[in-house]
Amino acid sequence: MSIIEENSVASVHYTGTLPESGEVFDTSEGRDPLAFLVGHQQMIPGFEQELIGAAKGERRTFTLEPERAYGERIPEAVQQIPAGMFGDIAPEPGMTLMSDVGPFNVVSVEDDVVTVDFNHKLAGQTLQFSVEVVDVRPATDEELEHGHAHGPGGVNH
Repeated sequence: MSIIEENSVASVHYTGTLPESGEVFDTSEGRDPLAFLVGHQQMIPGFEQELIGAAKGERRTFTLEPERAYGERIPEAVQQIPAGMFGDIAPEPGMTLMSDVGPFNVVSVEDDVVTVDFNHKLAGQTLQFSVEVVDVRPATDEELEHGHAHGPGGVNH
């Protein structure tokens, strides 16, 4: 029987919730299972760690503190940017946009100043996951070389 370990490809169905409110922030429900190459930094650290040793058909529920998920919020990641820097884009609160350094969220727009937050939306949050292992298999040489899972739920190229 295959178990989840480094350099295996795990396919899982999952639901992520915020334990304080019960709000679902992400789920694979109604979609293909999520496939990922274990040990190659494709998942938040605690998610992989909690699944190590799980077998096909196994269900696990676990809670991750921020340091094992998206980290603590970094106050310096909230910045004010002149609105003119957005060119043809009209930023609005709640928008997620992409920059040269990664995604950011628009917090507020006041006059000619846009407040943005480069923290992940789930930074500083405790997360709970309910996970079912749908399949586990050894990674192919090509997957190991590319650093990600191929096929359904993974990368198709």
